[in-house]
Amino acid sequence: MISNGVPLPPTVYPLPKARVWAMLAGSLLFVAAGVVFLVAHSTVKMTVAGAAAVPFFGFCAVLIGRRLSLDRPELTLDDGGVDHARLGRFGWDEIAAVRIREQRVRNTSQLFIELVLHDPDAYLARAPRLVRSTASMNARLGFGPANMATNTLPVPPEAVLDAMRRHCPGLSVQH
Repeated sequence: MISNGVPLPPTVYPLPKARVWAMLAGSLLFVAAGVVFLVAHSTVKMTVAGAAAVPFFGFCAVLIGRRLSLDRPELTLDDGGVDHARLGRFGWDEIAAVRIREQRVRNTSQLFIELVLHDPDAYLARAPRLVRSTASMNARLGFGPANMATNTLPVPPEAVLDAMRRHCPGLSVQH
């Protein structure tokens, strides 16, 4: 937003590297555990668990390692829109609303900032491949295609929504 004739400087949220390094270490530990299960193969359950853990957590480790190597901000907000490391760039005119969503699985929950888009199909046509491949799963869970995990942001999700409203005062925030 332009205030007193001066554009608002971008709000930049760097990748919280210590947290992401911990996520990488956790993924590698699960890969190692999967290998142990495969080598031990004392039961069918252990063999199946190992066969599932190695490729899944190996893929996670590759994605996390790539994210660390790119060394770019996780999220940048400016007067033109939102630039997210995984999701890409959105103009404010593409975003109908934003909201904080929670995904609960057993005893844990994960918070997301969901960008509710005017035209999700137009975004999916240009979205990164990983986003396109997870879009149908997100839809089954009741989410749109543009969701930012808050565990890779260095601030609480409410602080991000406040910054979004500073850059785009008319932005609709759903609760």
